[in-house]
Amino acid sequence: MINVKSLKFNADEKLLDYIEKKVGKVEKFFDNLGDIDVTLSLLPEAENKCVKLQTHMPGEDLIIERNARTFEDAVTEAADALKEKIVRAKEKKFAK
Repeated sequence: MINVKSLKFNADEKLLDYIEKKVGKVEKFFDNLGDIDVTLSLLPEAENKCVKLQTHMPGEDLIIERNARTFEDAVTEAADALKEKIVRAKEKKFAK
């Protein structure tokens, strides 16, 4: 399940759908993945947007934070990084 929290602003439906689509793909990579918490915030410098993804795999908490000019770019970068981190953690776990 994906939980979205926007700090000090209201995310529009289009952005929420985009997050659901991008972050939802990450859930396919590991069966026992916990809820994915998505936190959206605005950074004061240079109108940057910040996206933080947090989830839990058995034995490990995964936290990814990315900044970009748009929330869509930040979500894409964070989702890709989270996917890579899950794949690496899974390979490490099954290599034992």
